[in-house]
Amino acid sequence: MADSPAPAISTMNPVSNPSQNLRPVEHRLVAREYLVPFILVTALFFLWGIPNNLNDVLIKQFMKSFEITRFKAGLLQTAFYLGYFSLSMPAALIMRKYSYKAGLVTGLLLFSAGCILFWPAALVGKYGFFLFALFVIASGLAFLETGANPFIAQLGDPATSEMRLNFAQAFNPFGAISGALIGTVFIFSGIEHSEAKIRALKAAGTYAAYLHSETLRVITPYVVLGCVVFAWALLMMATKFPKIAGEGASAGEDKGRLRELFQYPHFLKAVLAQFFYVGAQVGTWSYLIQYVQQYTGQAEKVAGYTLVGTLSVFLIARFAATGIMKYVEPRVLMGNYAVANVLLVAIAVAAPGWAGAGALFLSSFFMSLMFPTIFALGLKGLGPNTKLGGSMIVMAIVGGSVFPPLMGKISDATKSMAVAMLVPLACYVFVAYYGFIGSRVRVPARTA
Repeated sequence: MADSPAPAISTMNPVSNPSQNLRPVEHRLVAREYLVPFILVTALFFLWGIPNNLNDVLIKQFMKSFEITRFKAGLLQTAFYLGYFSLSMPAALIMRKYSYKAGLVTGLLLFSAGCILFWPAALVGKYGFFLFALFVIASGLAFLETGANPFIAQLGDPATSEMRLNFAQAFNPFGAISGALIGTVFIFSGIEHSEAKIRALKAAGTYAAYLHSETLRVITPYVVLGCVVFAWALLMMATKFPKIAGEGASAGEDKGRLRELFQYPHFLKAVLAQFFYVGAQVGTWSYLIQYVQQYTGQAEKVAGYTLVGTLSVFLIARFAATGIMKYVEPRVLMGNYAVANVLLVAIAVAAPGWAGAGALFLSSFFMSLMFPTIFALGLKGLGPNTKLGGSMIVMAIVGGSVFPPLMGKISDATKSMAVAMLVPLACYVFVAYYGFIGSRVRVPARTA
């Protein structure tokens, strides 16, 4: 899977002649010669968005088909994001030794294998088997995110790294919307039996068959997705990629040092900010369907389409943020967005009902730029430590494994999804701090 020889992409602007210096420097989003790999890798942002938001549907579906609590259903996200946490550093080491392309193809193959595992998991009907399959999927996504984010950030002019990464990340919501829509249409049956009907089915001896039929509904979406991802892996294998400076480095070339990362305060705070942000995002979306159902009384499919709608808002806002960043400093814009979400989630806590549901719906607009902006700001000035730093920021996605079950536990104890929303509210407070203060870059002197 090694890349064909190609010139390394420099992070410095090319030297121009004196006459050219009289003109303003044009900061292009991506150079024409790198357009094909840029497109191929940008498509990965779409692909990994699908399983991320299928999880939000699975939580509701498995609560029904396995008759489990919100806390136990939240463990689905724990298994998923532990896959990210466990494989992010190995992914970085593999890509440091070989290439970004090698890591991306490996990730696609793991992603595909995890999706196919949903077939035997559904036939066996064991919740633990599904958790393992989700762990495998997320292991593949750890490779994709560890590689794709820094690859895109470094694929050209450093002056446009945040814009380039926000543009690529803008396709992730397309995948998120697709995942929520696929789950709502093909996984949700729309059948929600009353307690009386459940007692009747149990008396007739058909209730177990009904639950199993609900579990089997996950097979087709995941197997189809697995086949598509496998085909994309074959396409990536057949494509020549440019070499990013430092990847597949020779024995004498500086590959960075893990201990040096602890000398960058802005990077360490980026890891924490990403931990809290992903926890807030995953927690909000994981339980939005339950929040809508609890406080507005809507059916599961209507609540599912509400999730699709808020993800559409997220998509629009991601593209809007890319344009706004031309005029507003990214870290300042993110700080203001985080403050907006503190206020919106506070409404969801204090005014459960349509007002609270609307506030959570709108909060996706202000989530939109957080992940890529935190990522790009955290990588600023890391030099040869960029790949290792990127893997650590991806490892911070483990926040998605911590906060959903915590919210489920709070909800089970208080019988209130509104109270559980205090968790993402607190997360956004730290994101606001990082945007306004913690993201300021201080690069230490390089040690020998």
